[in-house]
This record gives sequence, C-alpha cells and structure tokens, in this order.
Amino acid sequence: MEIHLNELIDQIKKDGVEAAEAQAKTIIDDANARAEKIIEDAKARAEKIIEDAKTENAKIVQSSEDSITQAGRNLLISFRQSVARELETVISEKVSAVYSSNALAEIIINALEGWAKNPDTDSLSVILNSDDLSRLEEALLSALKEKMLKGVTLKPNDNFDGGFRIAVNEGSAYYDYSTKAVVEMLSNYLSPKVTELLKKAE
Repeated sequence: MEIHLNELIDQIKKDGVEAAEAQAKTIIDDANARAEKIIEDAKARAEKIIEDAKTENAKIVQSSEDSITQAGRNLLISFRQSVARELETVISEKVSAVYSSNALAEIIINALEGWAKNPDTDSLSVILNSDDLSRLEEALLSALKEKMLKGVTLKPNDNFDGGFRIAVNEGSAYYDYSTKAVVEMLSNYLSPKVTELLKKAE
C-alpha cells in the first residue's frame, strides 16, 4: 500500500511539474511574442519618426533654399533699381549743366539747321522758358542771322524747367528737347545697356 502511495505521490509530482513546465513555457512564449511585438512596434514607430523627420528636414531645407534664392533675386532687383536711379541722377545733372550753359544756344542752332534742311518745313519756332530766353536771346538772334536761318521765331513758355522745344509749321508738330524729355530718352537708352552689363557680371 505504501508503495502505491509513493508511486501516486511521485506521479502527482511528475504531473504537477510537467503542468508547471508547460504553463511556464506558455507564459514564456507569450512573453516572448509580446516582447517581439513591442520591439516591432517600437521599430516601426522609430522608423516613422525618422521618416517624418527626414521629410520635415527636406521641407525646411527647400524652404530655406527658396528663401535664399528669393532674397538674392530681391537684392539684385533692388540693386538694379538703385543703379537705374543713380544713372538717371547723373544724366539729369549732366543735361542740366549743359542746358544751363551757353552751349544751349549752339545746340538749338544745330537743331534748327537740321530742321531747316527739310523741304516740308515752312516755319520754325523755338520755345524756351523765360529765363533761358532772356539769357540766350541775343546769342540766338546773332547765330540765326549768321546762319541765314529766316522765319525762326523765339517764344517764351514757362511750362518746363530747362531745355527747349521746336514747333514746326506753326505748331503742326512739336519736338521736345526739354531737360525732362532728354533725361528720360537717355535713361531709356542707357538702362538696358547697364542692365545687360549687370547680367554679364552675375
């Protein structure tokens, strides 16, 4: 009887150990599976974070490059505008200096000679502001007589600061050689050339 009892106890122990081992194995396998899942999820999250960071970084880099490019364009445009303004100022100073000197009378006479050669020209009028007319009238009349330019009249008009205008055939056509008109004409002529030089320097 004692032998059967011992065998029963041994069997119970054996069954208990096997059951415990099986349960332990199940727990370990489950824990391993969960651990692997956690690791996989963590890797996936880490990869997503890295991918998102790369995407965001690429956007920041692109945005920075675009900003730098635009800033460069703005700077170049501003520089060109500054050069154009400076060019216009220089031209204006030079034209004003010439027009305020006695050379203006010679310029007017040369222009009149050119117009007088046109067979369709019947009459010519030179229009100046009152100050320039007073200053140059004597020299102009003397030059007109010397060059034998007849039918030319001198008229005052204070609607412009400096320079002169020529009216052809009793005002059927006007040609503007005022300071403003000449500065604008020279600026329009020189600005593209300056712009081209700036492009070559880029």
